[in-house]
Amino acid sequence: MISVYVRSGDVAAAARALGEMDVVPTASCFNSVIAAVAESGDRPAQAVELYRRMQGMGVRPSLITLLALVPVCTALGALGSVREVHSFALRHDMFASCHLGSSLIEAYGQCGSLVGAQRVFDLVDERDVVVWSAMVSAYAFHGHGNVAMSLFRRMELDKVRPDGIMFLGVLKACGHAGRADEALKYFDVLTKTHGVEACGDHYSCLVDVLGRAGRLHQAYDVIRTMPVRVTAKAWGALLAACRKYGEVGLAEVAARALFEIEPENAGNFVSLANVYSGLGMHEEAERVRRDMEQRGLQSSPGSSWTIHRKSRRRLTFGNFKFIRIHNFCVHENQTLFCGLILSWKSCINIKFPSGNAGKKR
Repeated sequence: MISVYVRSGDVAAAARALGEMDVVPTASCFNSVIAAVAESGDRPAQAVELYRRMQGMGVRPSLITLLALVPVCTALGALGSVREVHSFALRHDMFASCHLGSSLIEAYGQCGSLVGAQRVFDLVDERDVVVWSAMVSAYAFHGHGNVAMSLFRRMELDKVRPDGIMFLGVLKACGHAGRADEALKYFDVLTKTHGVEACGDHYSCLVDVLGRAGRLHQAYDVIRTMPVRVTAKAWGALLAACRKYGEVGLAEVAARALFEIEPENAGNFVSLANVYSGLGMHEEAERVRRDMEQRGLQSSPGSSWTIHRKSRRRLTFGNFKFIRIHNFCVHENQTLFCGLILSWKSCINIKFPSGNAGKKR
């Protein structure tokens, strides 16, 4: 019955059927529901609850259970749950699976624990390109470009052939390490020597690398000559670089292209307005904001998740005027960590309800 509900997409009914069974459910029953919950994405925390209930009933999770559960932990940003799965896999000698190893490395990386990712990487005996890519991408994602490049060279010595995902990890590592020339070199090596076919994401990443290095016109040349369809990612990377370096001409070119590709994305209008504002061109910035209003566009509030007293809380940043974070404040001599993850840089004034009431940070 559970499989019937799962196939029909009725995840809630499948979970109810599991809970109403007269006998102890088998591992395959739990796996079906956990995988369905994970795939639906509606209540990811329920998958973790089912995993714990499974163990509480004396049913041993299998490799299939863990493979379904790890992406859920990643989506939740639940580092504790990732460690829980890691510990179980370690106790039951499941690290022969490269799939589980790469999933856990990615999960640790997304949750900000490079130490955990490295520990899993060291446990995997036979590393395929997916495991190497996950580790390189984790270091690159957190700005450790030099470490990521060192890992890539180790992979080459191990005679592991790179794939498209590794290609992206290498380019991102070059960008974070400020090695634009190396990125161009690896782009040629990976496409011509290793036969990796470059897609839009690879070209967009190369644009980002060149943009970070201030080589804006070279980045624009990549966009103009790329043999695949130019995506919003490529133009967005160029626009972000133009904002950083105050290049208004190319910013306008990139913004016009983005307005055509994503006419309802308010973030592109905000980015162009910020370029103008940064250069003191306030009339032009105001014109862009009026254009946004005429189109009925509003910038979405930034938000992030954090763990507070073992429960997940969401921080939403409205119009950036005032953020109440009383529930997250600690003593003024201690650290306040809200797990803020913003998709763009903004000036945010946060009022701290402490003895320094008038102080803003």
